[in-house]
Amino acid sequence: MDTQQVSAPPRAPSAGVVHINIRLTDGYTIVSNRLSQHRGLSLLAIGLGTHIQSLPDGWRVGIKALAAVFPESEARIAAALRELEQHGFLRRTRERVGGGRLATRTESYNHPEAAARGRMRECAAAQVPEAVPAPQVLPAIATEPVTAAEPVRVPGREPVRVPEPEPVRVRVPEPEPVRVPEPLRVSVPKPVPAPVPGPRLVPTPAAPRKPRLPLPAPQQPTEALYAAAADLLAGLPRAAPLFLLSEEDARGLVPGVAAWLERGARPDAVRAAITDDPPVPLRHPAKLLRHRLAALLPPPLPAVVPVVPLQNCDDCDRAFRSSVPGCCQECRDARAYADEPCLIGA
Repeated sequence: MDTQQVSAPPRAPSAGVVHINIRLTDGYTIVSNRLSQHRGLSLLAIGLGTHIQSLPDGWRVGIKALAAVFPESEARIAAALRELEQHGFLRRTRERVGGGRLATRTESYNHPEAAARGRMRECAAAQVPEAVPAPQVLPAIATEPVTAAEPVRVPGREPVRVPEPEPVRVRVPEPEPVRVPEPLRVSVPKPVPAPVPGPRLVPTPAAPRKPRLPLPAPQQPTEALYAAAADLLAGLPRAAPLFLLSEEDARGLVPGVAAWLERGARPDAVRAAITDDPPVPLRHPAKLLRHRLAALLPPPLPAVVPVVPLQNCDDCDRAFRSSVPGCCQECRDARAYADEPCLIGA
């Protein structure tokens, strides 16, 4: 008897996701990979489509109902619903209900291509008329031929020949030609191809775009200011993991952050202003930071009025404001009059 081969347990992959699955007995929904791994939909649309497929029939999935449950705004939810409708996962129609009102009927599809083919077959079956039965062809009447009578023979005499009767011609009615009706020409509609998701078209803007704002820079740059800006950019991934910058991008954004710090903005306020509520998906974090540093730049601090120090007058010992020590204005005037010659005669 051979020794049983012992197989080693499968090793987990060294990189990528590892699934820790537990068998579910309730509270789960089967979602097709056509939706969960769709490359043309955004993550918000994929999540919203998965949520809609997990709901029971009759559940309200309007924009306001979804915005009351999830933190996304009504505009983002409406955009996600339009994406699902464009790619065939959702279909919304307006129907009349009692009382002259209109209601929105929402249909969710887990296989848009199969649903489209089913609708095409239903439309083709509804437009083809019923088949017209062909008229029956009556078989021709067969007639037997009439044979001539044999002569009668009497013993001892010559046979008396009986004249042969003339054959009776029975007229067989010719079958009337059966007119077969021409087949009806039914215009069968061409099959409608399944909707192919096309590229997302961006409408042409009606107004010209504004010129790109230049990246701000500090008026009085210092090494300490640039070092603080570089430390802030290097620490962004700890607070916002999406904003992982390359060394070249961080070096180019240092002057903009330094301009914010020069204007009295605290580092935590700068970090929150340039990383709060990023778009989904975030494709170019460096471009977004450059735009926000230029568009949301705070105003400069008000100019500080210099304070003139107090000085004691050398003659009267009174206090006066001056940048240099000496005499006050009154003592300077008195000295000026004292030095002038007397103009009054003796």
